[in-house]
Amino acid sequence: MASDGARKQFWKRSNSKVPGSIRHVYGAQHPPFDPLLHGTLPKPSPKVPASPLKAKRVSTFQEFESSTSDAWDAGEDDDELLAMAAESLNSAVVMETANRVLRNHSQRREQHPLRGALGPVAAPPSISSSDLRLVKSISESHTSSSAGIASDTAPLQRSQSLPQSSTAALSGGPSDQSVLSSSVLSEREASRLDKFKQLLAGPNTDLEKLRKLSWSGIPKPVRPMTWKLLSGYLPANVDRRPATLQRKQKEYFAFIEHYYDSRNDAVHQDTYRQIHIDIPRMSPEALILQPKVTEIFERILFIWAIRHPASGYVQGINDLVTPFFVVFLCEYIDDAAVDAAGIASVPEEALRNIEADTYWCMSKLLDGIQDNYTFAQPGIQMKVKMLEELVSRIDEQVHRHLEQHEVKYLQFAFRWMNNLLMREVPLHCTIRLWDTYQSEPEGFSRFHLYVCAAFLVRWRKEILEERDFQELLLFLQNLPTAHWGNEDVSLLLAEAYRLKFAFADAPNHYKK
Repeated sequence: MASDGARKQFWKRSNSKVPGSIRHVYGAQHPPFDPLLHGTLPKPSPKVPASPLKAKRVSTFQEFESSTSDAWDAGEDDDELLAMAAESLNSAVVMETANRVLRNHSQRREQHPLRGALGPVAAPPSISSSDLRLVKSISESHTSSSAGIASDTAPLQRSQSLPQSSTAALSGGPSDQSVLSSSVLSEREASRLDKFKQLLAGPNTDLEKLRKLSWSGIPKPVRPMTWKLLSGYLPANVDRRPATLQRKQKEYFAFIEHYYDSRNDAVHQDTYRQIHIDIPRMSPEALILQPKVTEIFERILFIWAIRHPASGYVQGINDLVTPFFVVFLCEYIDDAAVDAAGIASVPEEALRNIEADTYWCMSKLLDGIQDNYTFAQPGIQMKVKMLEELVSRIDEQVHRHLEQHEVKYLQFAFRWMNNLLMREVPLHCTIRLWDTYQSEPEGFSRFHLYVCAAFLVRWRKEILEERDFQELLLFLQNLPTAHWGNEDVSLLLAEAYRLKFAFADAPNHYKK
């Protein structure tokens, strides 16, 4: 058991921030002081322990629950949480309630163990074994041996492969309570869709509420408009949107008229040739290999490269066009019809609008991570180093195993950063992932780091079983995610959020 003094110090750190306002480890453009990059850490100024009676800003449980909605699901303890929702609570009370929910989930999981998990994560060094429950994710199950819990740094054991039917995995309760009926699910989705429509239909969309609602995924019918708002492409004011769309689309095609004919000039010939080579290598092939779509992608990428000479075109940028194009295309056709016949049915004017919207939204994304693509790609180099440091803290066994077999993080994680995991998971999973990235502050740069860490540790069993450099590297470069669905992505994001909560605002946890 931890001493009272140690426990008070932990709560003092926990009370200073609530989930959703935590600083991240690394930002592509303006990184704050980062403990991973500095040998010394600033000494925290003395603080008076927080008191429920002290006049300070408090957070309602709705805010906490909504920001961690992927970590909870329907269960018998939800009634207890909802009963407290109207109360104004400080973060200590919120966390204590959260702990009780997690323990209840874990107890039920012992009786009905899941086959799915993300892989073990060692407890932060500054937290004692009695406080391990504070950083457990719902995907953890207790070890069968009590010795596995006795050590502060012992990894929490979990089963390995994710089930294909993941509804039960998200809830974590007994089968008769965790598996929601299709009618309940449809009602739940209909309710979420109504909330989105109400937000989007107002005279001025509350972007903060939209981000919180989008964290757990965006319904297909409202995803195009939501992405345009969250990316900063469209204004929150409803009346201004039509004029903005018209102006930006006109501006994009003015760029085409002015610059595109220069693609065969000597100064730009190499850029255009590389784009022309890279596009057929993209996925999904059925979409990209259509001549009409290929031309659209070539124009988007060439115009972006011409207008951003600091980086120009770099392999990897081409992949970032696809999610935006597919999402905006689905305003006009069903996503199951994204093939030659389906696109042929889209009016030419609609395709022009889709092309312009895709260009501007991709540009907004790249504005936040452009140092990934400047000379020598320093942003990616830094993020890979940050990933290595983070994994060494959360799963030292995996980190040492990679070191012992001389596998460098740059050999597999460079692509994770360069393509934002697009080459590692199916396209529909990427779109779901981007729902959350666009709702997180600097999600494509800072939060992506935690997602990559959770993604690596997800495969710890398979990684530790490989004893050969070549086989280990081949596995990491070809992970078995072909059959992943939204539930798998939700579990990955929940684990990434847990890591962010445990590490991003706790510099002492980085001390070796």
